[in-house]
Amino acid sequence: MSRPSYVLAIDQGTTSTRAIVFDARARAVAIARRELEQHYPASGWVEHDAEDIWRDTLAAAREVIERTAGGVAGIAALGITNQRETAVIWERATGKPIHRAIVWQDRRTADACAALKAAGAEPLVRSKTGLLLDPYFSGTKVAWLLDHVAGARARAERGELAFGTIDSFLLWRLTGGRVHATDVTNASRTLLFDIHAQRWDEELLTLLRVPRALLPQVRDSSEVYGATEAALFGRALPVAGIAGDQQAALIGQACFSAGTAKSTYGTGCFLLLNTGEVAVSSGNRMLTTPAYRIGGRITYAMEGSIFVAGAAIKWLRDGLRVIRDAAETAAAAARVPDDHGVYLVPAFVGLGAPHWEPNARGLICGLTLDASGDHLARAALESVAYQTLDLTEAMQRDGARRADAIRVDGGMAANDWFCQFLADVLEARVERPVELETTALGAAFLAGLATGVWSDLAGLARTYSTAAVFVPKMTAARRATLIAGWRQALARALHTPSARS
Repeated sequence: MSRPSYVLAIDQGTTSTRAIVFDARARAVAIARRELEQHYPASGWVEHDAEDIWRDTLAAAREVIERTAGGVAGIAALGITNQRETAVIWERATGKPIHRAIVWQDRRTADACAALKAAGAEPLVRSKTGLLLDPYFSGTKVAWLLDHVAGARARAERGELAFGTIDSFLLWRLTGGRVHATDVTNASRTLLFDIHAQRWDEELLTLLRVPRALLPQVRDSSEVYGATEAALFGRALPVAGIAGDQQAALIGQACFSAGTAKSTYGTGCFLLLNTGEVAVSSGNRMLTTPAYRIGGRITYAMEGSIFVAGAAIKWLRDGLRVIRDAAETAAAAARVPDDHGVYLVPAFVGLGAPHWEPNARGLICGLTLDASGDHLARAALESVAYQTLDLTEAMQRDGARRADAIRVDGGMAANDWFCQFLADVLEARVERPVELETTALGAAFLAGLATGVWSDLAGLARTYSTAAVFVPKMTAARRATLIAGWRQALARALHTPSARS
């Protein structure tokens, strides 16, 4: 019998759960997807049902295994990538969550973060975690759950409860509760982990009032964590790779050398720049984060996070009903000769980097009676490019060299109109890979490295190939005019009454 050569990746995202099987050439051979219901119990609150996530994970994984040559016998390993800052707490005895998971987009702890800032805690947090005090991260979500679910704090202190980001919850369930662990990339997004010492930090745990007994073990991104229950898929599979979604995409894009960058356009947009073994501290409110840890050796990245990218397109479809399908936006943008002075600032859940203003809210400006739905669709696409520009300029102010090329992935990367506009605004080459499922591919790479499917990072890099390249074509004058309009619109969003309160 031949050695198993396929790798199964679980890509658990904000709006869907997907399972993808990759072959040894790093090509997807089977994909299954399950849409994930969003819950909005109050303004600015976003929740997921972790049981839905588990059921969808099982269903999608079983579907792709059935569609893979050789079935489960051909699967060498399983890797997990996930929405990073989403927090869930469950009972150790039963595995049952005590509350819906609080999603990374959720802003309910904005006041708690503001209070910690006012008390002067942010310099300490930033120096140890590379993060800012913002409700985006999971630490204050954990404290909220302990304070608002009856009896939870006392149960946590007695060791009856477990906390994890979604990777950790899935790992627990897949291994039948035998393994409570996470990897360094997910641990680093909690506000509780010292990225330099690479351990949970007692001072931060005390600051955020999180009992240590809740926490998972922190391990490398590529190693065998444990084996799945044999009954789940017909055979026990090694779970051998874990990374948060954006770090997984960096790995899937083969950005293994310092100075390489990728930008993922999913629900949000996340630009990561590999900085090698140096944890670069930002003076422009960018994040410093582990990119991956393999064989005990850590690589860092600088990150800029945009909360709303593809979510703005989803809003056009589901909220305004301007489009029926996300793919229509390219044609809509091309139907109008220019932007017509219409700008969308998609601050629906506040603004991320480099502004970090949780109270900002979305706005559309420049509307006239002859503005159309096509102009709104174009403005939504343009807003994502402008936000990416804000990130690259902040990184340059921190001393990072100007990127000559950015590798893109995620759903919006399939949109040629968007990729061309992005190249024009950034004045940089935009490279789109053959394999667009780079987030899942990164999880597969990590799992395959740990189990011998691939030998080393150089072997992974050789699998990368480019499908399309977009080069800047816009005139400097036109670019300057467009960016000036964006700056004016952005200033309005940052100075609305809600943002000032």
